[in-house]
Amino acid sequence: MDPYQSAALAALLIIAFITDVKSQIIPNRLTAAFFLSAFLYQAAVYGLKGLAAAAAGAAAGFIPLLVLHLCRGIGAGDVKLFAAIGAWSGVWPVLSLIFYSILFAGAIGVCLLLANRSYGKRVAAEAAALVVPVAGWRRRQWLQWANSGKRFPFMLAVAPAAVAVWSSMN
Repeated sequence: MDPYQSAALAALLIIAFITDVKSQIIPNRLTAAFFLSAFLYQAAVYGLKGLAAAAAGAAAGFIPLLVLHLCRGIGAGDVKLFAAIGAWSGVWPVLSLIFYSILFAGAIGVCLLLANRSYGKRVAAEAAALVVPVAGWRRRQWLQWANSGKRFPFMLAVAPAAVAVWSSMN
């Protein structure tokens, strides 16, 4: 990855981090602008080979996160963000970023559970109820809890993952 690509990715991640933490939304105009500029840059600098690399990277960032989005694990903005990241960085860096982001998200989730003991106890009770159904437990109660909106901005996990991935590349 050349310095211009690194600078573009840094700008994209910083802006996405700020907007996601503030409002839990990554604007479409941000992801679309960076997505299109990645294709323009790749075409101008690397020609058809660059366009192919941008398309492969965009698909590698988009498809796995689309699956997570369909499972209600992340928002649609994150899916589009990773497509733009993939278009700038290529297949392997975006796949590494996805992997590390999921690991960091899991660690953040565990920390949140430990920090909020009553919430953690409820999660443990509900998880136990899934494994060993308890008298009085209902699927409807589980769905209400699961859809209660207890979420954190995914960029809180993506930011340290990006530092880990890009520092290992240099």
